[in-house]
Amino acid sequence: MSNSFNRRVGAVRPSHLMFTTGIGSLVDLPNFSVLVKGLDVWSYSGVTDYDIDEPRLRAAANRSLQRYGRNQIEQLRAAPWLEGGDNDPKGWAAQGIGVPVTPFPQWLRCTACNVLAAVDSGEYAFINSNPRTPHEAKFVHDCKKGKPLAVAARFTLVCTAGHLDEFPYTTYVHHGQSCSKTARPKLRMKDHGGNQAANVTIECVACGTKRNIREAMGERGRRNLPRCRGRHPHLNSFEPDGCEENAVLMVAGASNQWFPLTLSALALPKGRGADIDKLLEDHWPDLQVIGERAQFDFMSGMAKFGFLKEFDADAVVAAIAARKAGTEGVAPSAPDVQEGLYGPEWEALSGPVPQPSDDFALRQVSVPEPLDELFSDVRQVERLREARALIGFTRLDAPDPESPEIGRRVDLWRSAQNWVPASEVRGEGIFLRVRDELMAEWVAKVGKSPQLQAHREAFGRFRTNRRSDRKTTSDFDPQHGWPGARYIALHTLSHLLIRTIALECGYNSASLAERIYAGDEENPRTGILIYTAVPDSEGTLGGLVSLAEEREFGRIVRRALGDASHCSGDPLCSERLPHDPADFLHGAACHICLFVSETTCERGNRFLDRRFLVPLAGDKDEVLTPPGLLP
Repeated sequence: MSNSFNRRVGAVRPSHLMFTTGIGSLVDLPNFSVLVKGLDVWSYSGVTDYDIDEPRLRAAANRSLQRYGRNQIEQLRAAPWLEGGDNDPKGWAAQGIGVPVTPFPQWLRCTACNVLAAVDSGEYAFINSNPRTPHEAKFVHDCKKGKPLAVAARFTLVCTAGHLDEFPYTTYVHHGQSCSKTARPKLRMKDHGGNQAANVTIECVACGTKRNIREAMGERGRRNLPRCRGRHPHLNSFEPDGCEENAVLMVAGASNQWFPLTLSALALPKGRGADIDKLLEDHWPDLQVIGERAQFDFMSGMAKFGFLKEFDADAVVAAIAARKAGTEGVAPSAPDVQEGLYGPEWEALSGPVPQPSDDFALRQVSVPEPLDELFSDVRQVERLREARALIGFTRLDAPDPESPEIGRRVDLWRSAQNWVPASEVRGEGIFLRVRDELMAEWVAKVGKSPQLQAHREAFGRFRTNRRSDRKTTSDFDPQHGWPGARYIALHTLSHLLIRTIALECGYNSASLAERIYAGDEENPRTGILIYTAVPDSEGTLGGLVSLAEEREFGRIVRRALGDASHCSGDPLCSERLPHDPADFLHGAACHICLFVSETTCERGNRFLDRRFLVPLAGDKDEVLTPPGLLP
C-alpha cells in the first residue's frame, strides 16, 4: 500500500499470487479490496532465499517476452517473505517486506449514509491499529451515525488492451458535464436491490441530479461511457498515446477482469534440454555472432570458448538461429513457448532412465497384460519439481491456446526488470506412453471420419467466433492450432484416469495436473504425465506413484475404460457432437463423465470425446482401445 497505510492487510499463498490474484488483479479483503502493484515497488530487503533456479523456464520467459542480451530475464523470484515475520508483524511491515498493494477501487461508499467519495477526499479514515490482526483493517466514515464501515464502490472500467480505471461517477451522473453548483460535489450511491442486474442510483447532493448505473450497461450503455484513458493502476501510469479501445463497465472482482499469463517447466536431469538454454543465456553476447556450423567450429577451437566442445554443435547452431529469429519477428505466444518446453520433457520421460536426483527420479514399471496392448511404457516419476513463472496478464479475454492472438499481454513493470515472479512445487507422478504403432494406425482410420470432421469444423467456428467484434485480418487461419485426433485421444484418456484415481484412490482431482505430449504431424508423441501439482502434502508421500504398480494400475485402467462406456447423461452425452452452428470443443463428454477442475486440465476441458476411446451406442467407427481391454 502507499506510505500512509504501510501496514499488513492480509496474506495469500505464493501460488495464489501466480494464478488467482497476481500483479494487476484485485484481492477482496474482508472490508475492502486492494490491487496488487507492479514489480518496480516489490521489496526484497533482507530476503536472501528467493531465487528459483530453472534455466529452461528463464529461457522460455525470455523467448516469450523477446528479452535477450543485457535486457534478458536473469532471475525467477519467489514472493518476498521472511521467516518469523508473523511473530513480529509490526517490525516485518516496517522493513517493507511483502507484496505492495493499494486500495482499489478508490471510491468508497459509507454503509450508513451512502456518501460516495474517493479514498483521498478526506471523508474516510483508515483503521489498522493492530498489526497482528491485518484482517481487521478497514475504512470508516465519520458521519452522524457514528463511524460506520466504508466499502468499495464496486464499479470499474476495463478494456481489451488490459487497462483498468475508476468509474467516473461525477461526470457520469452529470451526463458528461460539470455540476452547476460546485466544482467538487458530494455524491451518494443508493443500491435498490432487486434481481435484474445492477439497480444502483448515483445522486449529486449539490444539484440533485440522479442517474442509474444501468444506463452504462450493455451495448447501449457503452455510448454513455468515456473512451478508455489507457490507465495501468498497478504501475501508476497511463499510456502516453492514450487508448483507442472502448471502455466496458465491470463489477470489481468479476472473473474476467484478470487472467494470468504463465509458463511452467519440469526440472530435468542435467543434459536433457537445460544446458543449451543456459549456455545461450550466459554467453549470448558472444554466441549471437554464430550463423553456421563453420563459425561454431572456429570459435570452439579458441581457448576462451573451449567449453563449447561439450555441446552438440548442430543443436547449438539451431538454438542460436531460433533465438535470432525470435528477436526479429513477432513475439511467440505463451502457448507456443509452453509447447516448446514439452519437447525436452518428453525426451527425458520416454528416453533412457537417468540417474535420480533431488528434482527428478524415474523408475520403469513392467506393463501388465493385457495393458501392454495399449501402453508401451509405464513409469513412476518418484520425484519431480515444477517451476512456474508469471510473465504478464490480460483482461476481458483469457490467454487461450486456441486463439493466442486475442488476449493482449500487459507488462508487470513500468521500467524493465531482470526478473519475473515465480513459484515451485514438488511432487510425483505417473508417465504413460501409448503404443506408437497403435496410435498411428488409429489416427489413419479416424482421420476422415465424420466425428473428427465435426470437431475440426467446430474448432474453426470457435476460432472465428472467439474474435468477437474484432476485425478479421487477411492472414487469419481458422484452423491454426488444431491439436488433431492424437491429442483428443490422449487428453480423453488422461481425464478418465484422473477421475478414476480421484474416485477409487481418494485423491482430490484438483490436486492433480496433466501434461499431454501429443507433438504434431512431423514429430508425433504419445505420452501422458499425471502428477501432483499443489504445494501441500497430498500426493508427496508415494501415494500416486504406488498406483503405477502392476496390480493397482491394471484395476484403475480397466475401471476407467469401463466408466467411459456409459454416463448417466446418456444418450444426450453419448450422442453429442458440435454440429454447425455449435462451437463448443468437446463431444461425448460432460461434468458427469469427463470434465475435471480448471486447475487440473491444461486445455479448459476442451478436446474430449469418449467415442474415440470406447464404442458408444450407435457408433461403429474404430476406437483407440484394443478389443481385449474393452468392457
